[in-house]
Amino acid sequence: MYEIFYWPTPNGKKVTILLEECGLEYKITPVNIQKGDQFNKDFLEMNPNHRMPVMVDHKPKDGGAPISVFESGAIMMYIAEKVGKFWPQDTRTKYAVTEWVMWQMANQGPKLGEAGHFRRLGDREGDQKYAVNRFTDEANRLYGVLNNRLAGRPWLAGKEYTIADMICYPWTINHKVQGQDLEEFKYVKRWAEEIAKRPAVQKGMAVGANLSTDVTKLPPEEQARIRKLMYNQRAIPVA
Repeated sequence: MYEIFYWPTPNGKKVTILLEECGLEYKITPVNIQKGDQFNKDFLEMNPNHRMPVMVDHKPKDGGAPISVFESGAIMMYIAEKVGKFWPQDTRTKYAVTEWVMWQMANQGPKLGEAGHFRRLGDREGDQKYAVNRFTDEANRLYGVLNNRLAGRPWLAGKEYTIADMICYPWTINHKVQGQDLEEFKYVKRWAEEIAKRPAVQKGMAVGANLSTDVTKLPPEEQARIRKLMYNQRAIPVA
């Protein structure tokens, strides 16, 4: 049994897509990041970086105690390796997949996230023009990287659909919020449309839909509290 400490963001949905694609049994334990669940002591013991998702495998291959893994890329590698699906282990394909998993974690997720953040922020915290332009342009560059890669192959790692595709796909859903138009990137559009047709992807993307809250519909003081909690974090002192 896999237990996923989860909130319905792109980083959480990457993992549920893989679990659905593998046909695995799993349990969702909500981590409400808008209420600060990620700072609870028990959660910090699993992930000192206080970010979801976290996976706990209660039946690891070695038959020992449950294994806890944080960081969505590491979680997906763990599951794919254990199940023997969506991460080919021949040297060339393995590292083609690994390259794109690392690219997503280091580039696509952080930069597209910042693009969305500053574009949503508006002028609430002063003039954000430089930040908006900086990250919107970087998001555009990264969509171009994907587009160029997909121009000559159906999937990111080549001929096979893998965890590389699953980990990148959820971050393309909000392309409009990131200031991007998929019509500019026809190969990304073709790839995303193919992934969106997959029943397991549809199920994985829908997980936790009932947990989401439209922050824009909350009272201003509640919106301010959530922004402070999520965006103004500093180091947690050693206990």
